[in-house]
Amino acid sequence: MPPSRESLIPQLLRRHEAEILTEWLAEQSATRRSGLISEGEQRQQSREFLGLLASAADSGNLADVSAPAFAPVREMLAAVSRSRGLQGFTPSETAAFVFALKRPLFARLREALAGDAERLAEETWRATEMLDRLGLFTTEVHQRSREEVISRQQQDMLELSTPVVKLWEGVLALPMIGTLDSQRTQVVMESLLQRIVETGAEIAIIDITGVPTVDTLTAQHLLKTVTAARLMGADCIISGIRPQIAQTIVHLGVNLSDVTTKATLADAFRMALQRTGMRVVRAAPGAPAAPAPRSGGSSATGD
Repeated sequence: MPPSRESLIPQLLRRHEAEILTEWLAEQSATRRSGLISEGEQRQQSREFLGLLASAADSGNLADVSAPAFAPVREMLAAVSRSRGLQGFTPSETAAFVFALKRPLFARLREALAGDAERLAEETWRATEMLDRLGLFTTEVHQRSREEVISRQQQDMLELSTPVVKLWEGVLALPMIGTLDSQRTQVVMESLLQRIVETGAEIAIIDITGVPTVDTLTAQHLLKTVTAARLMGADCIISGIRPQIAQTIVHLGVNLSDVTTKATLADAFRMALQRTGMRVVRAAPGAPAAPAPRSGGSSATGD
């Protein structure tokens, strides 16, 4: 059963706030990595935490740090954990912000209860439960924050690794590098469809020269992308079909009969120009160069 006597911890936190704060900061300084956080910021966070902790401890149930009384403490610790995660603190270093408070608090308990061993053990256990749970809370928030950062970075990398390039008026190219999984397929389709809407492109070239292997799932993802582009009014050409990939597709029984495929991006671009009514001509030796077209790209003329 939980102890029935009222805890002395709230009183000690208020009565000896200055002493506890000084000793606590000294404990933190012993494990603090220089350059990650300033002494002033650390002092301000520590003073704020002590005040909030004393108010929350008045609720009586120090072990239940998920109770409404501890909500301000949790919010403050969550903010500290996120900021320290961004500053480069490890989960252990972040939790040490709370755990370092044990020694100063235990010292005040020993002074106040020097002649009552049973009460000292009771209060020490209360303080240990409270600080341990708050310390674990900081590591959980720190971990979630790091996972959110990693997730955003992965999303940014996916978007950067799937650029949609305008090769010519009405012709887009999507060079792909690396493995094509479900998540990346979604990013690919969103990027491609958005550019089709923005440019009104009639043809989209999906170049898989940089895709190391093609399996059934990869082929299905390609077909989904082609289908989505067609629904937006753009025809697709898949380029970069190397001999080993062609053999793999045949072996897997994937039906690409209604999709135009080419061995190289150059072949696909040449076909795209033909479909848009353009043709590439080689200038005669010594002939003056034709003015560059406004839309960019190689020299081409309409039929």
